[in-house]
Amino acid sequence: MPKPLAGSGSVGRVHPPATEISIRQPIEADYPRIQAALRDWWPDQLGGTGATERALLVPRLFLQHFTEGSLFAEQGDEVRGFLIGFLSATKIDEGYIHFVGVNPAARGTGLARELYGRFFEYCRAAGRTSVRAVTSPGNDVSYAFHTALGFAAEPGEREFDGRPVQPDYDGPGLDRVSFVKVLN
Repeated sequence: MPKPLAGSGSVGRVHPPATEISIRQPIEADYPRIQAALRDWWPDQLGGTGATERALLVPRLFLQHFTEGSLFAEQGDEVRGFLIGFLSATKIDEGYIHFVGVNPAARGTGLARELYGRFFEYCRAAGRTSVRAVTSPGNDVSYAFHTALGFAAEPGEREFDGRPVQPDYDGPGLDRVSFVKVLN
């Protein structure tokens, strides 16, 4: 079994560089802070429906049962980002990144890349050879980020703006782009 992700690190320069960003495993007590971040970081997307959908994507159970591979980044008392990821219990050669959020003030600093890199190392240490993730077809930033990190979009039955889409992936009308990254 791989060592849980923990420890602190420095991620680029966050403006202003008041204190370093600390990266650790999340704990259940972080749940209210993550839920607040989900509301605050994406306030205008889909109104109340969007806020509810995002809240449901990161239920408390992830901070009770899936923290070993997950990461929580903070700077002082401020949440800077988090990654909810785990080793697949079914596909023993894969890891899965379920949700990642980065504070708008920390975007472009390398924090998301650092979180992903730490998760990749965790998967390698567990003998995993690939990592999977999904995003919404219209999420241009997420699509560009994943492909820049070496993720490949898997073939789909439909296309959206030239991107392969898995129709109804997360239920009726909830299409997704499915990514896979082979770990070296």
